[in-house]
Amino acid sequence: MAHPTSRQGRRLGRRLVQLYAGLLLYGASIGLMVRSGLGLPPWDVLHQGLARLTGLSIGTVSIIAGALVLLLWLPMRQRPGLGTVSNVVLVGLAMDGTIWLAPAPQALALRIPLVAVAVVLNGVATGLYISARFGPGPRDGLMTGLHQVTGRSVRLVRTAIEAAVLVSGLLLGGTAGAGTVVYALAIGPLSQLFLRVFAVPRPQPAPADGTYGPVPAAGSRVVARGTCPQAGDTASPVPSDQGQRRAWWRRGAILRR
Repeated sequence: MAHPTSRQGRRLGRRLVQLYAGLLLYGASIGLMVRSGLGLPPWDVLHQGLARLTGLSIGTVSIIAGALVLLLWLPMRQRPGLGTVSNVVLVGLAMDGTIWLAPAPQALALRIPLVAVAVVLNGVATGLYISARFGPGPRDGLMTGLHQVTGRSVRLVRTAIEAAVLVSGLLLGGTAGAGTVVYALAIGPLSQLFLRVFAVPRPQPAPADGTYGPVPAAGSRVVARGTCPQAGDTASPVPSDQGQRRAWWRRGAILRR
């Protein structure tokens, strides 16, 4: 049987790989949505509008905006993690790199599949980096921080933030369209699916006799939050589909960075 320390080391290595693969893939997926020309998620509509106004690349604007949003965490006493800081830098770099490498198709018959692939990749990326459990993205921390400060529901706070950034982005010349709608409808179910696929088991505390049992391959705690135990089982909660769905939407359909 592998020593607990070696298991923890492998688990940490997997989490780091998932974190950075997910962040790079996330930026790449947004870059592909930009290339499709069919619309972007709300925050990226704002980033694109600011990029057109300032002459900076959309990835650079995303990095600057992420850093500014992160500063808003301070009065709300939110704590960034490794994933939070990495998110600010890597997503924008991957976005610019993908836009530079990928050609922009002209035919609608190519643009539609491109945006569909991009949305699916974004769901995969979300499942990878959220399951790594290295902290939320700066924009999600803003959402949860405002939820705690105002006492308003996560759903209401998220809706208000994304409506504000979407309208602001449109006024600045950002692109919203069919891709924006597809993203809004699909990203929640896709992310929930891939959170289960890429869930990293949490370490099990050692029993009193010093032996270690197998670590259960349960889903990510992000997905399982809000679930309830089976009747008569007070030790370990068993996820229910209803609890998972309720927890999912309370977390804001996970999370635009």
